[in-house]
Amino acid sequence: MNLSLPKKLWLTFAQATTACLGLLFVLHIFYPDFLDKKESIVVIKQVTSPTSSASGSYRVAAKKAMPAIVNIFTSNKPTVSPYQKYWDDPIFRHFFGEQFDNTPSSQPESSLGSGVIVSEQGFVLTNNHVIAAADQIEVALSDGRKLSAKIVGTDPDTDLAVIKVETEHLPAISFSSSDQLNVGDVVLAIGNPFGVGQTVTQGIVSALGRNHLGINIFENFIQTDASINPGNSGGALIDVNGDLVGINSAIYSRDGGSMGIGFAIPATLARQVMEQIISQGAVTRGWIGIEAQDITPELAESFKLGHVRGALIAGVLRGGPAHNAGILPGDILLSIEGKTVADSSSMLNLIAALKPNQPATLQIARTKKVINIMVTIGKRPQPINNND
Repeated sequence: MNLSLPKKLWLTFAQATTACLGLLFVLHIFYPDFLDKKESIVVIKQVTSPTSSASGSYRVAAKKAMPAIVNIFTSNKPTVSPYQKYWDDPIFRHFFGEQFDNTPSSQPESSLGSGVIVSEQGFVLTNNHVIAAADQIEVALSDGRKLSAKIVGTDPDTDLAVIKVETEHLPAISFSSSDQLNVGDVVLAIGNPFGVGQTVTQGIVSALGRNHLGINIFENFIQTDASINPGNSGGALIDVNGDLVGINSAIYSRDGGSMGIGFAIPATLARQVMEQIISQGAVTRGWIGIEAQDITPELAESFKLGHVRGALIAGVLRGGPAHNAGILPGDILLSIEGKTVADSSSMLNLIAALKPNQPATLQIARTKKVINIMVTIGKRPQPINNND
């Protein structure tokens, strides 16, 4: 059969089309995904604008407080051995050379800590032990500036000190009332641990009113498990609002590192001390001239007390305010100006808060009777031990 050229071309096209369709059908049977369209990039969801405060984040509090936290670097002059003048004597070197070979120090000793800016005028609150032995103090601000500082005043009894840098318009911290803290509240510790730079750690309030630790004369510590390490001393303990609730002061540690037990001086006490140092250069405290000890269960039973609280007056200083008011050894101090005396430590704090030359009412137990005695408060001298 003879076909014209157009018919031949049409027949060839039809056969080719049929063959292609058959091939596609076979490929679809054996490779179902052959004709599926694949995306070359994985699609993920991205928020267009982050929320101002993420759930569970404390960045707002940290951002508010961190500019007010400073790093403190101190140094003192190198020590010179009293035997240095004999060092050139060959006889001295012969007998004592090994012992005194490295005694003179040619390098200044240095240490570091943290502090909190408490006013725009350059006042910085820190621990006394951070700057106690310093000949030079340098403060590193959060904006990178480094400034020399001078000591305004110190209070070794609470381990607090105030220093000052000569500049103004600094970012100052906001104080919160530490009296409103409760066990379980979230807190953040900000400081310069081990000199690595400003660092924020998070924890909770583990306990309140910790005392009898042998750290300071006046102890009323906030205990926290927020990591506090060497270099954090003098830094801030803040709440979730970014406000100051304590000054980080000490840790319990076996190797020098954090073990989850840190102690901070309450902001309420720190503020009282700070304001007196700035206005007077020192802290004035009340004093009545007694020695006291805690009431134990045995003492409570011996004195026929219905509770284990108060402070047993073991001694009275002759001529002191308590002696002049008629307080006797063996009396049990129950309250001061209506505030309960839990133990000898709380007694110290309550009396210290009283103003000298002002009368105060002390409630005591004597021979199974409770009586009130009026005492004119004196000014606390430099303490040698836990007497009052």
